[in-house]
Amino acid sequence: MGTLRDLQYALQEKIEELRQRDALIDELELELDQKDELIQKLQNELDKYRSVIRPATQQAQKQSASTLQGEPRTKRQAISAEPTAFDIQDLSHVTLPFYPKSPQSKDLIKEAILDNDFMKNLELSQIQEIVDCMYPVEYGKDSCIIKEGDVGSLVYVMEDGKVEVTKEGVKLCTMGPGKVFGELAILYNCTRTATVKTLVNVKLWAIDRQCFQTIMMRTGLIKHTEYMEFLKSVPTFQSLPEEILSKLADVLEEVIVFSL
Repeated sequence: MGTLRDLQYALQEKIEELRQRDALIDELELELDQKDELIQKLQNELDKYRSVIRPATQQAQKQSASTLQGEPRTKRQAISAEPTAFDIQDLSHVTLPFYPKSPQSKDLIKEAILDNDFMKNLELSQIQEIVDCMYPVEYGKDSCIIKEGDVGSLVYVMEDGKVEVTKEGVKLCTMGPGKVFGELAILYNCTRTATVKTLVNVKLWAIDRQCFQTIMMRTGLIKHTEYMEFLKSVPTFQSLPEEILSKLADVLEEVIVFSL
């Protein structure tokens, strides 16, 4: 009986071992299927680019020929007129300014950004850098902080005080602590869309366009580099030129952002 019991135990152990192996195989097959789907998705995007690269190149050649023949070239519109010919090595050496703040001021700036329709979708790492880079500014009563139509280079977060916002002489609203203003001029490189004047003494935090855009570009380039390294690790794409990989990295970023 003892021998039979031992055999039954051994059989149970073998059955359990086989179940564990089957479960592991299922997990590996699922992971493999997911990777195959990703590779197929990227392959489809690559096929799309291959279908448009040649026509786009031909169109560029036609535009170049037209320019040489004296036809005016339409200027490409851009959000920012700042130079963008940077790479990750250039931006990694840029030292951003740092201004110490109390925990209360840091929280106020962060919450103000998250409450702003144009800036709330920034990554937390970007918001943290913006918080660190903002410097204190003070204005007395009846001062003009922003004038409608002027070229703007600063965005503000109000910590203390009250301001009045007008457009073409018509009052739009009043704003108090914890509000962002002046962001459109930095985000879209446009002139000031309204006038902001102080109703009392105010304390603000400010960041300039150059610092803000450095934060944005550095984050974008770091992500782009990470996506490029990932694509280079996929055997299907290892033979592709850098230009195509860069385009695929852009597509990959859009797919990831959309999925979130």
